[in-house]
Amino acid sequence: MNDSSYPTKVVHSEAEWRARLTPEQYRIAREHGTERACTGPGWDEKRKGRYQCVCCETDLFTSQTKFESGTGWPSFFQPVDRRLIIENEDLTLGMRRIEVLCAVCDAHLGHVFPDGPRPTGLRYCINATVLNFIPEEA
Repeated sequence: MNDSSYPTKVVHSEAEWRARLTPEQYRIAREHGTERACTGPGWDEKRKGRYQCVCCETDLFTSQTKFESGTGWPSFFQPVDRRLIIENEDLTLGMRRIEVLCAVCDAHLGHVFPDGPRPTGLRYCINATVLNFIPEEA
């Protein structure tokens, strides 16, 4: 992605987000919630394709970087472009974690951990509820 193709920031009021999203998508994406393991739509998707932010439809991850982490959430070792992800320190639940947000619309996606596979060693543990899976066309 070059600078001229970088997406424009997407901003909506809370009422607009509520109208655009399901209650569960809103709870996770806008209120920094999480889904129970193995419950999000397509959490165990195996087909080739790309994963978009449910709020702004920005491509964030691909099946090429997805791996089976055994956690019950989709896991990726890197995003499509680092500029599309914001990382913030999260000290909730009595632990230190790194929260992952969509840089285009500020949707809460999940967390990133330093226990992933090569080549990055990272595990982006993302709520399936806030991802739209777009299958690769055959």
